[in-house]
Amino acid sequence: MTLVLRFAAGSHKGLIREGNEDSGYAGPRLLAVADGMGGAAAGEVASSEVLGSIVRLDEDVPGADLLTLLGDAVQGANDRLRQMVEEDPQLEGMGCTLTAMLWTGQRMGLVHVGDSRAYLLRDGSLVQITQDHTWVQRLVDEGRITPEEAETHPQRSLLMRALDGRGQVEPDLSIREVRAGDRYLICSDGLSGPVSHQTLQDTLGSYYSPEQTVQELIQLALRGGGPDNITCIVADVLDVGATDTMSGQFTDVPVVVGAVAETPPSSTAADQSIRDTPAGRAAGLGRGPQGAFGPAAGYDAGHPGGGPGGFGPAEGYPEGYAPGEPAAYGAEGFDDGEPPAKRRNRALTFSLIGLVTLGLLGAGGFFGYQWTQSQYYVGAEGDHVAVYRGVNQSLAGLSLSSVHTPYKEIELKYLPQDQQTHVTNTISASSLGDADDKVKKLGEQAALCRKVADARTAAASGQTAPAAPPTVPASAAGGAAGTALQAGFVTATTPPSPSATGRAPAAGVPTTTPTPSTPTPSAPAPGTPSAAVPSQSAAAPAAPQGELPGLSDEERQRADSCPKP
Repeated sequence: MTLVLRFAAGSHKGLIREGNEDSGYAGPRLLAVADGMGGAAAGEVASSEVLGSIVRLDEDVPGADLLTLLGDAVQGANDRLRQMVEEDPQLEGMGCTLTAMLWTGQRMGLVHVGDSRAYLLRDGSLVQITQDHTWVQRLVDEGRITPEEAETHPQRSLLMRALDGRGQVEPDLSIREVRAGDRYLICSDGLSGPVSHQTLQDTLGSYYSPEQTVQELIQLALRGGGPDNITCIVADVLDVGATDTMSGQFTDVPVVVGAVAETPPSSTAADQSIRDTPAGRAAGLGRGPQGAFGPAAGYDAGHPGGGPGGFGPAEGYPEGYAPGEPAAYGAEGFDDGEPPAKRRNRALTFSLIGLVTLGLLGAGGFFGYQWTQSQYYVGAEGDHVAVYRGVNQSLAGLSLSSVHTPYKEIELKYLPQDQQTHVTNTISASSLGDADDKVKKLGEQAALCRKVADARTAAASGQTAPAAPPTVPASAAGGAAGTALQAGFVTATTPPSPSATGRAPAAGVPTTTPTPSTPTPSAPAPGTPSAAVPSQSAAAPAAPQGELPGLSDEERQRADSCPKP
């Protein structure tokens, strides 16, 4: 079994943006999409440079480790951006996403940074095989918002990771086993944003060739409003045998689209690496009509309309469609004979648009931060509970929350273990009042557990309540009645009953204990045991060690969950 890739790529600036900051590359081994960011800070330069840095991976390196190759290439691309910013400070703030796949014939190595995406269509089911590195995706992963809410969240484009030349990049790296019949899609968010997952699945699941599928996907994004640059690569894994006459119809001519086709990398090292690889056959990294959909020269020889592979023209597509026709998607930008004055005016227009875009991004960031400051949650501050204002996230090293109200009297050690875990992981609240209510309940539980802990400590150290005296003079019975002993663990002595004294206790029993020298008329004769005063053996049993008397059943159940010493 011999597996080969049949690929096509396309890019469009969309209906809103003035320029295209996306870059795409598809070759016999490497498929990659980079979405530039930075506006006036040259997002198209960043995406072009990154692809120019990693394009050397398209060279066949026998026995090389896929993940090592991808990881090193991405770090090298990030270092290149840092070098460019050091040489030209006006480029500060530029950056790009990157999603790339490296093919070996049996496996695919995947590297991913940012919110461009890779999908796999297998057996009719489409699965996203990358995870967006965005703040909104993190909120979804933590269960703070639903995927449906994420689609309309005002900060859904806020990236948590990107290639921007700052520090060490942390890409997602993985290996995927490849099967014949698999179809891969790599795209920028200009496609995945306006086009639903189900529509992507239906379109990719058709019998259209990769070239026709790319055309249809871009049209769908444009019909969805085209709010951003649109770049996508579709690649089919096909099984061709040694005797298969179709195997010679496949080409290894790379395809380049977007900014990298219009603004090739500036570094000499990148140009040299491109010339030394199969990408050098892309005619100067795509500066030509093939930048629209794929290799034009020789790619569809003998296959008008359908390209190689025998797919043929799909129903509803015009006869004579050639994958490389630039007229379909704004190839007007490829005119190398444009007057200098026009180029300067266009550059000025881009600069003004960039400034406006930066202003809008700044305003969006400000209002996004304001929104975070209207949120509250309950968490731990050191060893006690606190109410926080903001969201439990960090952005570029800046915490988006702060302590609003500390509750130092509510110590975590007195809370049951499950409540300690919840507080440590933070408890969300719909408002400040809701947060205060949650803290109040935690405080009640902590107070109960503290009381139980104190009682257990006293019992363990032998500080139990003193035993009742053997006898109590009848003259002291009235004052002792109703008075609990200090620790609350022994019941008080009861007043004499009428059957024992032959008379009811007199009203108005004095609250102070009379002296023995002033006996009351109701006192029995000296030496006569008092039937009304229980002895120590007759006293009510003390509460078990570590427990408090007088607790309700609900309080006792709550006390059972308190931390054990």
